[in-house]
Amino acid sequence: MQLMVGASKLYAATGGRPFDARRPAILFLHGAGQDHTTWQLPARYFAWHGRAALAPDLPAHGRSEGPALESVAHMGRWVGELLDAAGLGEAALVGHSLGAAVALEAAAALGARITGLALIGAGLAMPVNPALLAAARDDPPTAHRMIGAWGHAPRAKIGGSPSPGLWTVGGTLALLARNGPGVLHADLQACTEWSSGTDAASRVRCPALVVLGAQDVMAPPAAAEALARRLSAVRTVRIDDCGHMLMAEAPDQVLDALIAFFAGGSADGGGRPGP
Repeated sequence: MQLMVGASKLYAATGGRPFDARRPAILFLHGAGQDHTTWQLPARYFAWHGRAALAPDLPAHGRSEGPALESVAHMGRWVGELLDAAGLGEAALVGHSLGAAVALEAAAALGARITGLALIGAGLAMPVNPALLAAARDDPPTAHRMIGAWGHAPRAKIGGSPSPGLWTVGGTLALLARNGPGVLHADLQACTEWSSGTDAASRVRCPALVVLGAQDVMAPPAAAEALARRLSAVRTVRIDDCGHMLMAEAPDQVLDALIAFFAGGSADGGGRPGP
């Protein structure tokens, strides 16, 4: 699906079904250096179970035109522009890593337009290791390998994958390699400069879900738990043997948590409802 947001053409995946703005909508926001493909499983599930799913490529990512947005606050405002362009009066937000920070800022700014908030691999701040930030600027392939090493729990590095035929770490490396010049560095710079998470969390009033990886070293469990304590109506799901790349490392557990959250039930990874 193509949309015009401001003066730029945006691409957004719709979960394999035509987008229908009359349905309850969920907007999926990807992390630094990633794109809409990280949301293939949840976007498809919700699109085929009564929701309007929209998984955009952020500006300068994937199939969307640039330039990259320079700050998390700017990206949060951009979410409101995207909702307008898609004809949505309101929507729920799901974000991972940088996308979680953007979702948090958008929920704080847009108030009643945001009906639910699911934050995956998140914290009140998203500081980036200086060596990684420098590598993203000067030597992107090295930055990709650093993210591959730090972003996955040990179990993901031994060659297996929850999705048959795929290599979890290799998929991350391939995804990062698709970035244009300077895009990953711009994303990581926005993360490290983001300082308004505590204030944003205190202004969120919609129901919220925090999903954390027990072995996440990029957004550690303590950071996610601190975020959850700041939200007024929140449930937390902890996924064992999982690092920062939760949708790749534990796709079924993440989807189950989202299904339970949006169904208003227990978000402890239980079984999925039928069609």
